[in-house]
Amino acid sequence: MDDTIFALSSGAPPAAIGVVRISGPKAGDAVTALAGSIPKPRRASLRNLRDSDGAELDSALVIWFPGPKTSTGEDLAEFHCHGGRAVVLAIENALASIDGLRRAEPGEFTRRAFANGVIDLAEAEGLGDLLAAETDLQRQAAQASAGGGLSRKVEGWRDRVLYLSALVEAVLDFGDEDDVESLPEMFHVELSALVGEWREAIEAPRAERLRDGIRIVFAGPPNTGKSSLFNALLDEGAAIVSEEAGTTRDVIERPVAFAGVPFILIDTAGLRDEGAGAVEQIGIGRARQELERADIVLWLGEEGEGPSGAWEIASRSDVDGQGKNQPRHVVSAVTGDGLRELLEDIVATGRSLLPKPGLAALNQRQGAALADALAAIEAIGRDDDPLLTGEKLRLARLALDRLLGRHSTEDMLDALFGRFCIGK
Repeated sequence: MDDTIFALSSGAPPAAIGVVRISGPKAGDAVTALAGSIPKPRRASLRNLRDSDGAELDSALVIWFPGPKTSTGEDLAEFHCHGGRAVVLAIENALASIDGLRRAEPGEFTRRAFANGVIDLAEAEGLGDLLAAETDLQRQAAQASAGGGLSRKVEGWRDRVLYLSALVEAVLDFGDEDDVESLPEMFHVELSALVGEWREAIEAPRAERLRDGIRIVFAGPPNTGKSSLFNALLDEGAAIVSEEAGTTRDVIERPVAFAGVPFILIDTAGLRDEGAGAVEQIGIGRARQELERADIVLWLGEEGEGPSGAWEIASRSDVDGQGKNQPRHVVSAVTGDGLRELLEDIVATGRSLLPKPGLAALNQRQGAALADALAAIEAIGRDDDPLLTGEKLRLARLALDRLLGRHSTEDMLDALFGRFCIGK
């Protein structure tokens, strides 16, 4: 990372203020070139910015952050300029003309923070989720991870595994002495406590469900009111409603938040075995795939014929009355009857499927790493050779290190930081 990068780190112009960030070994040279000299560290200084020809670019606040105690772990500077497109472009062009400076790639500032040890991978993933958060629940969970809540918990687990490893080493080194013959009972008590905590964390709701939304699938045979109910909950005509069977031939998805809980509503093709054309059959196949991925299935077909755990919905109370013997909800997309109660049930169930507000949740990658750590220590038996026990603890520590990103592949890092915007 010998080169120096720059980018607009605030919102897209036009805006009241634009923040141009510079990070790298030549950040100080860039400040001197445009502002005349480097101001006192961490103090906003009003300067006239000029290009290499001496032409004035803007009057801006300049802030200098000498490394390594910065957000990227290296020398960093910010120009707080006027947020017009022409002003920002002029400053960027002036920086680009300086030898050794280049425009940043998406997520490159955060990637440098990770590479320089300012943040770990779990914090970087939390930051990515925070940037994408659209509901308050998403914001709270992402802040917990980005703020290091998950990392501190994992570091605590790692310290406890390291302590257990030290007990094993004591047995290996001093096993012939009278006071050190075998692993103490506290070793197994602590091991059991870790197993319980890790199982609980692995079984808890994942971050993806909160980030992507709880998937609610509207399912049933043709002409059972799926699209009508879908539209009624969305309060928009997203799906075509018709008396003709097989109108919905593909999956229709709409992200929505009810009471701050993120959902994805999914309307599907009517499920039938006969009478479907080639295109409709493709839609039916996709509908069955969605049923396998669903968190909640609203079943509008014959009672008892839906997937296990599906909610029985009597969807035409204005025409059929109750319609089913034991429906979970009786609704009408035409009159609106029962929709409020259905929404309240959806929100309450949705909250129970999400991580607890404000607590950091594991994502799929982190959960897999913790599962590897759990498998390693669950394989430890009371009568194991201490050498085998020590090796299993070492594997658990390596899995925790992977969770924090201490052993990461470039492809995985490219995928993560590619989600970030330029300037972050």
